[in-house]
Amino acid sequence: MTGSCWREGEDRIGFVATHSASRDWTSAAPIQMTDLATTDKRHRMSAPLHPAAILDTAFGFWRSKVLLTAVEMGVFTALHDGRMTGIELGARLGLHPRAIADFFDSLVAMRFLNRDGDGPDARYFNTPEGALFLDEASPRYIGGILVMLNARLFRFWNDLPEALRTGRAQNESKYGQKGVFEELYSDPPRLEQFMGAMTGLSRLNFEAFAERFDFSKFRTLCDVGGATGLLSIECTRRHPHLRCVSFDLPEVEPIARKHIAAAGLSDRISTAGGDFFKDPLPRADLITMGMILHDWNLEKKMHLIRAAYDALPPGGAFVAIESLIDDARRKNVQGLMMSLNMLIEFGDAFDYTGADFRKWCGEVGFTRFEIIPLAGPSSAAVAYK
Repeated sequence: MTGSCWREGEDRIGFVATHSASRDWTSAAPIQMTDLATTDKRHRMSAPLHPAAILDTAFGFWRSKVLLTAVEMGVFTALHDGRMTGIELGARLGLHPRAIADFFDSLVAMRFLNRDGDGPDARYFNTPEGALFLDEASPRYIGGILVMLNARLFRFWNDLPEALRTGRAQNESKYGQKGVFEELYSDPPRLEQFMGAMTGLSRLNFEAFAERFDFSKFRTLCDVGGATGLLSIECTRRHPHLRCVSFDLPEVEPIARKHIAAAGLSDRISTAGGDFFKDPLPRADLITMGMILHDWNLEKKMHLIRAAYDALPPGGAFVAIESLIDDARRKNVQGLMMSLNMLIEFGDAFDYTGADFRKWCGEVGFTRFEIIPLAGPSSAAVAYK
């Protein structure tokens, strides 16, 4: 943006943009409030006002789309074997010459790529974070969720105003199509590929949970909605006394067994198939649900909490791992955005606060509660029977 795009009128708040080297909105001069009517107002509004946060958020979808497109196109995977010039990398990805410099240099400016040198002979290479988390060859790859964001949610979020007005989902069902998960569960190879892609993001929270929760009083664990068995794998790796069951729909059970066997833990982790709305949960000292409760409305949330309570012995614990919203609903932006995403995806589903969790679990009969911070905005909400 240049000064010609954002002008400051004589009697309104604006900001001064300059033509100096590449900057963000914070480089614009703040506006001093000098036309206030009273001394009290002058005192309260003496701090300079700045539109940087407004503009950064408003234009944030530009940055998001560049990163998501880079992951989908395989930019970081293409750089797995070494450095490339823009022409070489663009040719590998099939890019038009006009787009090459702007696309890759935007990733450099956002610090998702590194570049050695300037000009057409400069060579691009992955940052340490890009190599670890965005290269498909990395065991810590989290790009699967980013590909889904780009392919599905980016366009569905365009219909947020309709979701806010109607309370209805804005996903494939809006267009009379099968939901993405309905399609996946009817195609086992695609289902396995999808679940494998999703493990990168889940692993961060499950590793943190395995490290931070006190497992000393528990001998058995049942992970409800266990998918590939990742939570059970991370917990048993760190706690040799633990025995786990990964519980999910029958279509998922073979996928879980495969991943558990690959981890060398088949002797300590078993699988069970069933529908958690129709079948009782396997009994265990500890019942976990990772990103499960938020998928449902309150009635179904309560069903799952009661099912967990019924499957636990006295002294047992129920753990829900989510982007838990802070009780005042002021701080955890990701948790609040996730709840809006549940509106986009399912309509009546929603995320919740620790206070909500305590209330619901208390109504069922749980007596003690704690919140354990995990990775980033996520937490483990724990209820003890």
